[in-house]
Amino acid sequence: MGGSKHHYVAIMAGGIGSRFWPMSRTNYPKQFLDILNTGKTLIQSTYDRFAAFIPKENIFVVTSNEYINIVKHQLPELPLQNILGEPSRKNTAPCIAYISFKLQQLDPQASLIVAPSDHLILDPVAFNKVCLEALSFVNKHNAFITLGIKPTYPNTGYGYIQYEQHAVTDNVYKVKTFTEKPELELAKTFLASGEFLWNAGIFVWQVKNIISAFEKYLPEMYDVFVAEKDKFNTTEEIAALNNIYPLCTNISIDHGIMEKAQNVYLIPSSFGWSDLGTWNSAYENLEKDYLGNAVAGDQVMVFDAHNNMVHAKNDRLVLLQGLEGYIVVDTKDVLLICKKDKEQEIKEYVAEVKRNKGDKFL
Repeated sequence: MGGSKHHYVAIMAGGIGSRFWPMSRTNYPKQFLDILNTGKTLIQSTYDRFAAFIPKENIFVVTSNEYINIVKHQLPELPLQNILGEPSRKNTAPCIAYISFKLQQLDPQASLIVAPSDHLILDPVAFNKVCLEALSFVNKHNAFITLGIKPTYPNTGYGYIQYEQHAVTDNVYKVKTFTEKPELELAKTFLASGEFLWNAGIFVWQVKNIISAFEKYLPEMYDVFVAEKDKFNTTEEIAALNNIYPLCTNISIDHGIMEKAQNVYLIPSSFGWSDLGTWNSAYENLEKDYLGNAVAGDQVMVFDAHNNMVHAKNDRLVLLQGLEGYIVVDTKDVLLICKKDKEQEIKEYVAEVKRNKGDKFL
C-alpha cells in the first residue's frame, strides 16, 4: 500500500436521523443503531469497511459533542484523539473544513475520503477498489472525486449527478451538474438518459486542494478557520472550535463547493449502496417473508399481514394481524404505526410530537 500513510478518512456522524424515529432519538441517533439487525451498528460497519484498507490511526470520526461517548463505546479501537466533537450542527461544509485544517497541520500530503456514517454498502470489496482508484486519481491531479451510484430505479429521495460520457482516464468522468432530489417524472428522464447517477455523498480529494476551494468558494468560512488554525492539534483546539462554529454558515459541501468547482470528477460505482435514510429503505434492504413482511425482532408474530416493515426489541412480543403496507416500530416508550407511503411525513409527525409533548419522546 504505497502512500497509504498519507490516506485518511473522515466519517461524518453528527446527524440526528429524524426519519428513523422512534428508533432514532436525538440522544441516540440512527448511526449508532443496528437498524438492519446485522449485529453491528451503522457506524461500526462504516468503520470496519475503511479499516480494511486505511490505517486505523488515520480514521477520524467527526460527530456532535454530545455523541463523543457513544463513539468511544462503539469504536473502542479508534484512538481517542481521532474522535472530533463539533460544538453545533452546521451541515457538512464546516465539518469538512475542520478535519481538513486539522489534517493539513498533521500531514501536508494528506488525501482524504469523506463519508457518511450511516450508509449501507453491501459489497465492501468493490467499495475498497473504487476508493483506492479515487485516491490514486486525486493524488495525481488537482481534482475532487465523488462516487456516483448506478441507479437501479427512479428514486426521488436521492440527489443526482450528471456527467460527461467520455472518461478522462479509466472509469473517471468529469461532472457536469449536481441536481437536487427530482420529482418522479424527472427521475425517470434522468434514468432513461443514462447520464445521471445517484449522489452517494462520498468525496475524495487532497486536503490542500479542498482548502484552496474553501478559500475560493467559501472565503468567509476559510478566514474563520485560518484565524484559529494554529490551535488545531493542541490543547486549545476545543476553544478554537467554540470561536469558529458560531461564525460559520450552515451549508453543505455540495452547495458550498462541489456545485461551483470546475474540477469535480466522478467514478460510476456499484457496491450495493443505500443511504438508509428512511424506513422504506430499511424495508428494501431487509429479508422479507413470503407475504412481503420485513421483520427485525426475534419475537414478532405475523398473521394474515402483508408488505409491512416491523421493528421491535428482541425480547418484546409483537403480534400483527391484518395490516398491509405499514411501518410498525415498537420501542420502550413509543409505538409508531404508520402507512409506508406516508413515511416522508414522519418528520412532520415528530415536529407535532415536539409541539404537544416537548422533547421527552424525541
